[in-house]
Amino acid sequence: MQILRAGALVVGTGCAGYNAADWLCAYGVPDVCLVTEGREAGTSRNAGSDKQTYYKLSLASGAADSPRQMARDLFAGGGVHGDTALCEAAGSARAFLKLNLLGVPFPTNRYGEFVGYKTDNDPRMRATSVGPLTSRAMTEALERSALQRGARLCDRMQVVRLIVEAGRVHGLLALDLERLGEEDHGLTLFLTPFVVLCTGGPALVYERTVYPPSQTGCTGAALLAGAQGCNLNHWQYGIASTAFRWNLSGSYQQVLPRYVSVDAQGVEREFLPGAMGGAARALRMVFRKGYEWPFDSARAAESSQVDLAVYRETEELGRRVYLDYAQDPAGFSAEAMGAEAREYLERSRALAPTPIERLRRMNPQAIALYRSHGIDLARDRLEIAVCAQHHNGGLAVDAHWQTSVEGLYAAGESAGTFGAARPGGSALNSGQVGSQRAAEHIAFLAARREQDEALALEAARRFLAEMAARIDPSAPPPAQTLASTRQEMTRCAAHLRDEAGMAVLAERIAGLPPVRARCAQELPDALRAQDVLAAQAAALSAMRLSAARSGSLGSALVRGRAAGDPLAGCALRTRREGDAFVSDYVPVRPLPAGDDWFETVWHEYNSIHRIAEEETEHGRNHSPDARGL
Repeated sequence: MQILRAGALVVGTGCAGYNAADWLCAYGVPDVCLVTEGREAGTSRNAGSDKQTYYKLSLASGAADSPRQMARDLFAGGGVHGDTALCEAAGSARAFLKLNLLGVPFPTNRYGEFVGYKTDNDPRMRATSVGPLTSRAMTEALERSALQRGARLCDRMQVVRLIVEAGRVHGLLALDLERLGEEDHGLTLFLTPFVVLCTGGPALVYERTVYPPSQTGCTGAALLAGAQGCNLNHWQYGIASTAFRWNLSGSYQQVLPRYVSVDAQGVEREFLPGAMGGAARALRMVFRKGYEWPFDSARAAESSQVDLAVYRETEELGRRVYLDYAQDPAGFSAEAMGAEAREYLERSRALAPTPIERLRRMNPQAIALYRSHGIDLARDRLEIAVCAQHHNGGLAVDAHWQTSVEGLYAAGESAGTFGAARPGGSALNSGQVGSQRAAEHIAFLAARREQDEALALEAARRFLAEMAARIDPSAPPPAQTLASTRQEMTRCAAHLRDEAGMAVLAERIAGLPPVRARCAQELPDALRAQDVLAAQAAALSAMRLSAARSGSLGSALVRGRAAGDPLAGCALRTRREGDAFVSDYVPVRPLPAGDDWFETVWHEYNSIHRIAEEETEHGRNHSPDARGL
């Protein structure tokens, strides 16, 4: 098989991945390599909503804020570890200003202040944006910087196995998607002592999803390799368009579109006034969906009642639901919408007839985005559903974003640093700070980490034999196996959860044989399906425990159960035991006590960095031939 070497390896080419590579190069780590299935794929380049909002420390006058305050707000989300919350807050300004210096045009007022706006679960108006494609602008800027610094890009490589021996990562195996027809089926061994997973969430877990079709994830491979999961029960779900997958948050809701349900005979009706006790209340709740977009079981009788009404129309009544921006909804008037919506639209200079005109005045980029995908919001209705959007759980990490496997790090949505209710947009800040922290830690350790190539080579040989056994011309298509489990996850384990259904599905997944390919060209699909099944099994383990212990909590409304004990001060841990995944609750790490005495910090800082410099110099002079790719 093809064998390549790297000083450190980053998987994924989104915001977090490129930032990790950029910092690794800046810190002097040699032979930094980026591995990706597709450079243009993933959520950072192709998704909106949470990826169009950057949640940061306040940097405008009049907004009282501090890293400690921001950390307390992140920690208050529930199930969040205090040290990672403080790191995300403390590193926020540096990460944000780096992006601005790289050319991401975050807006300022005439005095240069980075003003902000309010998003969901945000008490401070910390959010900012450069429009619907904020994360794409970030990715492109970070890509330019990382490649200019010398990071090497290995495109069209699908990671299929992490090589972990004795609790430590030694490399990974990937399929070269351009060489599947060769004798080794394109299998490539990357030898490296450090891997940073920046592959986003497990996007294929659900059928109803707003993740872009190019997003796949790699959570299952990490869980199968022994990395622990954190809060795998917590997700974000919300209203999104389905033809072109995009979240309908922010101004898409605040301009008050018309919600229309259509039956199989084409008969339509506006259903929100009847579902929500009148037109005026429906208008107020739709407006609040703009900054309370994620479904929240605690708001099931308030703004999240909109999600429940849409779900009933689509999933229970079998109707199709659309947003109509060409006409005002039933009962629309300046008085009916309420003071909050009226003041917001007036201050935005968007109090106009018809939702499309209000949207044109408030956010013309939102209209242009859909037009670029062949949808004219002035004419075309937008078909919608309640979809999975973001995994608030992920791999458990420490304050350096290292997982429970030594040398394996996770940043961005791959990392489980979020709790039940995080501020909207905080994912971008977390990805930037987490990838920087991981790179810094790797740079500190790089000179003294030895590589056991023999262990990695033996593991690769075993996998090559296993892969050959996976080819079976009589096997069903891999996608067929996944289709039914994804449908069932959407039915019983999304924002509405059914304990009996989840138990049946978990048993069924546990009993499935290894997914096989009918030919070498199907190996990527078969191995991806195995990854997704592992992620589904682990998530179900966490969801079932959460449902039994806490009832309806966060993004999950458990059928037949009210809110139970939220187990305050705990995070939900999931780990592999044999062939199964088990979950339990562990206390969260508290917010660290302050240590702000300058002389003490100055001494500690200099001591740590002197050790790092001495070891780096020793490594340069005494390390064996460190060949790059």
